[in-house]
Parts: sequence; C-alpha cells; structure tokens
Amino acid sequence: MNLKGSLSAAEVHKQYSDGVTAFRRQITDATLRIKFTQEVDIFFRACTLGVWGRDGASITPRHVEYYNAIYTKGNPVPAILFWELSTAVSEYPGFQPPPFFARMRASDKVSGTHLARRFIDLMTLMQLLFAAVDDVVSEEEAGFVNACADSLSALCDRDGLKGGKAPLDAKDFISKRPEADGPGDEAAPAAAVAGGGEAAPQTEAEQAPAPSLEELMAELDGLCGLDKVKADVKSLINLVKVRKLRQEHELPIPPMSLHLVFLGNPGTGKTTVARLLAKIYHAIGVLSKGQLVEVDRSGLVAGFVGQTAIKTGEVIQKALGGVLFIDEAYALANQDAPNDFGKEAIETLLKGMEDHRADLIVIVAGYTELMGTFIHANPGLESRFNKYFYFEDYNGGQLMAIFQSMCAKNGYTLSDEAEEYAGTYFRELYEERDENFGNARDVRNVFERAVSRQSDRVAALEAPGKEDLMSLTLADLREDDGAQTEGT
Repeated sequence: MNLKGSLSAAEVHKQYSDGVTAFRRQITDATLRIKFTQEVDIFFRACTLGVWGRDGASITPRHVEYYNAIYTKGNPVPAILFWELSTAVSEYPGFQPPPFFARMRASDKVSGTHLARRFIDLMTLMQLLFAAVDDVVSEEEAGFVNACADSLSALCDRDGLKGGKAPLDAKDFISKRPEADGPGDEAAPAAAVAGGGEAAPQTEAEQAPAPSLEELMAELDGLCGLDKVKADVKSLINLVKVRKLRQEHELPIPPMSLHLVFLGNPGTGKTTVARLLAKIYHAIGVLSKGQLVEVDRSGLVAGFVGQTAIKTGEVIQKALGGVLFIDEAYALANQDAPNDFGKEAIETLLKGMEDHRADLIVIVAGYTELMGTFIHANPGLESRFNKYFYFEDYNGGQLMAIFQSMCAKNGYTLSDEAEEYAGTYFRELYEERDENFGNARDVRNVFERAVSRQSDRVAALEAPGKEDLMSLTLADLREDDGAQTEGT
C-alpha cells in the first residue's frame, strides 16, 4: 500500500477497494464472506472518524473526498457533506469491534485459519491510509490505530487464536514526530485513545453482565403509572415465550410482527419503555444485542437526492441486534410535499425491516392522532405495524410521585410546606393541561428550576450544613413572578 505523497480520492478508493477485495477472496465461508461484504465499509468509515478525531486538526474538503471514497463494489457509495462529516468526527463514540469479527474468530477456531489476525493487519493499513489524508501520520493517529488493533488482538488472544507473524505496528509509519518535552507528549496509550481521550470501550470479555429478565421486569414494574402499557408489554413477552416453546416442540408458528407503535403525548415514558423493551427482547433471545438507537426525522432524512437512503441505511445498520426508536415518526410523511425525502426514508426503512426481520425491531412513536394518520397513509407501514401501545397522560398524583422520585434519587428532601405546595401545583397542572402539557418533562422542569433557586439560596448562607444542602423549601418551589407554568 502506498502512503507516500498526496493521493487523489480516486487513488484512495482504489487502494481501499483493492485491499478489501483481496482480503475478501481469502474468506472461504460463503455466509461470512457475505456478512463481511455488507458490514466492512460501515466499519471502516467509523474507524476513519476515530483516526481523524485524534489529530485535532480541522476537517477539510479533502477529508470529505477521502471519506466518500470508502466503498467497495456493490455497496452504497457515501455522499457525506462537509458539515455532516465535521459533526460525525466530533461525535465519534469510540472504537467498537465489527460484528463480523466474532464470526471470523469462530471460523478460525473451527478451520484453523488466521483470518482474524490478518484482518487486524488490514485494518491497520486502511486506517493509516486515511490518517495520511494530510500527507502525515502523526503519533496521535498511530496511537489510536494501534489501540484499535490491540482491542481486536485481545479478543483473538482470549479465543486462543495464534497469529502467523508479528502484527503491524502503526508507529513504524509515523511521518511526523513532534518534539517531546516529557511523558505528557508521548503517543496516547492504547487504553486511552477511543473517543476524546477516554478509556477504550470494554472488550466482550470485560463487559458487565446484562441484567436478567427478572431485573428488567422489576424495573418496568417500578415505573410510575403506565398500567396498561405494563400489561401490554407482559402480554407481548408471553406471546414471544410461547412462540419459542412451540418452535422447540416443532409446532406451527403463526406469523407475527414485533414492530410497535407508541401513541401518546411527550413525557409519558415512551423512550424509557422502548429502552427496557430492547433489553427484555435481548434477555429472552429475540435480539442479539439489545441496544436502543433513538432518532427522529433529522436523523434519517438528508437534504439532497440519494443521500436519505444512505443516511437511513446507516442508522439501520447501527440498530441491528436492537431496537430502532423513531420519535415523532409522523414527520416522515409530509402529505403536502410529494417530493419530500421523508418518503425515501420510509421506503428504506421498510426494506431494512424486511431484510433484517430476524434481528431488528422498529418502534415508531408520536401523538395519537398524527401517528394514526401516518401509519394508515402507507400500506407497507400498516402491514408491519399492527401492535399499538397507548401511553396516557400522568395525573396529578402520578406527577407528584415522579417529582418525589426525582428528589429522592438526587439527594433532596421536601419540607412539609414544599410538599403540600407541590402536590397542589401538580394536581392543577394536570387539570388545566392543554396541548403543550409535557407530563414528566414538565416535572423535570419544575425540579431543575427548584434546584437552581435552592442553590442560589444556599450559596448565600455563611456555613451551610448537610441538611441545608438537601432541603427544598416552599421558596425554592414557588416562582414569585407568577410564571410557574413557563416552559411547560
């Protein structure tokens, strides 16, 4: 691979595509080869974000050209914009092993091959190729590349997979060595290079055990209100369990869609329940990972022709193995704009749901009336979303219970006068609610404003004690200017 001199985007694409294609030819297992082909471009794009984030340099149009060169034959060609790339680099979440790497290690264990170790070398070379976008491979970039390689090598070591040769060292490719004044100027250690100087993500062996089904159900039961939703969730879980039992006994399994529609006003716990459902589905073996990926229209729709499908497809890939939660999903279907890109997002979403129906669940959420119109406006949506969960508004007593829970969780106590005032306030808030009523969001607003006023009050005390720091008084809750409903 050529890392010397300025490379055009076309040359970068050729080196990338040739390298990936050559490696793909070494994969004899057809299923693994297909998975590798489907996932490899997305993985390397994520790696590139991490590499560029390490140097601290500004993103340039050349970075955009290099990024859009990351694709292989048959896979979607990216078309990221300058501002999108800048945002993606700044928000890079940290290095994660690609999904196909676990399958690759399993294949090596059975066949005695060295694909996983060879892939680590490929990853190192590809990351260095994109590190050289500015014609320089810095120590920071090399440190990040080596840390990523170390993360994958640790998984190979854990599985007892030996390498045929010594791994590549990215530091051998450093083309710029800043003057070091001390230990603080050395290349970043492997454990601290994945995303903004934080510790690298835990490997598979180091991750904390997932919560049990019993723990998750207890957490669900502990949520305030939502009695109907809780019953619906438990019924759905029972349905899934019985389907699995029927399958084990070789009995017919009627078709069933696990995609859901959440109907209700903001602040009624839809996101919280979706996150719990993702974990529950993982616990009972429906989903392989159980993560929640939350987006709205802006996370799926791009501003130019052809980009929305790519953007939506990448979100789907991120959500595989878990739940894709689309809030205010009705915004995707703008009936007054026939050329709106939201329709492209819907079409891509429907295809993704079909292609990945074994390991992806989609939950769409929004206002009851608007979501009904949205679902019934598209036959594809109507056929895939046939289960509806209704999230009712919290009443005054429930709002008060949520407020008390926030106080207790954050180490605050309520004086008798404050507690009486809050109870009355939330009861009236519910009884006088309008279209701007925010349910638990309104409660959080009240809590945060009270904490702010308490901080001003306590800061003026000469020697505040523990009780002073914990207590919320009537004065902390009451807004003298009469704007206690502002922002709700």
